[in-house]
Amino acid sequence: MKPITTTEELATACSGFARHEYVTVDTEFMRESTFWPKLCLIQLAGPDDAVTVDPMAEGIDLEPFFALMRDEGVIKVFHAARQDIEIVYHLGNFVPHPVFDTQVAAMVCGFGDSISYDQLVGRVSGARIDKTHRFTDWARRPLTDKQLTYALADVTHLRDVYRFLQANLEEQDRSHWVREEMEVLTSPSTYEMHPENAWKRLKMRVRKPIELAVMRDLAAWREVEAQRRDVPRGRVLKDDAIYELASQQPRDAGALAALRTIPRGYERSKSAEDILAVLRKTLKTPKEDLPELPRGKAAPDGSAAAVDLLKVLLKLTTEAEGVAAKIIATVDDLEKIAADDKADVPALSGWRYELFGKDALKLKRGEIALAFQGKRIISVDRVLGDDAETQAKTAAE
Repeated sequence: MKPITTTEELATACSGFARHEYVTVDTEFMRESTFWPKLCLIQLAGPDDAVTVDPMAEGIDLEPFFALMRDEGVIKVFHAARQDIEIVYHLGNFVPHPVFDTQVAAMVCGFGDSISYDQLVGRVSGARIDKTHRFTDWARRPLTDKQLTYALADVTHLRDVYRFLQANLEEQDRSHWVREEMEVLTSPSTYEMHPENAWKRLKMRVRKPIELAVMRDLAAWREVEAQRRDVPRGRVLKDDAIYELASQQPRDAGALAALRTIPRGYERSKSAEDILAVLRKTLKTPKEDLPELPRGKAAPDGSAAAVDLLKVLLKLTTEAEGVAAKIIATVDDLEKIAADDKADVPALSGWRYELFGKDALKLKRGEIALAFQGKRIISVDRVLGDDAETQAKTAAE
């Protein structure tokens, strides 16, 4: 078994795949020692054939592969597509389209939250995926036949999974649900990196606006530096160091060296100079220009009980409709719905609203209730207003 190693071979293969309705796609990459994922192998399969591509081969141009990923006439089928799409976006500066993510489709079809590829293959076709080479070093050459066979299985079985899920979605008239999810997955904004927002990846350990400003600016500097050097963020500056720098705010190399999280001798490095420059600039920020500390919206009285009821209603909905709860609403979404009928959450728009959001608001307003029927919990309509008052009077008489 030999992977494609030349541009000509790749162009021929991609031209063949472009004649079909869909192509299944997977990638193998390494990113333990880099900021950007290092693409090591590409796997592609059409209805009748499958290939592996060595993107590390000398002189190979991936443009035929990119052209296939841009082809609007071919559906690109992935499982858990985000990291694969991120790689294409970084290398080719575009997002593949149209895309079908079998992990998302499986949630819509009732296979649970974030089902793994091998579990999904097993449930759809009964096939077992050999996990022997799951943690292989894909950057080492040459790759063995066993490694390549393992890699190909990620796209050959995916054909069966795709056809099964597509038929299931069409039968239940839910294809548009998945298409709506794909709009988010294929939006360039999903993959754009803004250094000024890098601080949001950190846990909040600051209590003052000036500390938040320092954390924000140091996280932004680290993001730019990590990308420039193509190293993991922690290689530039660890999270704990950012927290301590935000708290202690050293003004010079001596004060920097005294910090617990700063390695010995680091204060003499170019990075230390950059950090101190960031600190000096940030600490000059006028008080009125400092960022506000994020404050959660105070939960209204009784909202905890409302969230508990919404959780039960969500469970009823997912069981009745055969849909994974995660794709409808998270616990955070339920908390927002409990606090605000107009909360900006997916569950209050589109197909999710029709499936769950509408009843969630009715439950909040008391228009439906939860009740036991035998050993099951069900939702029932309630009679409100004048009719309810009349019923109460009739019962009293």
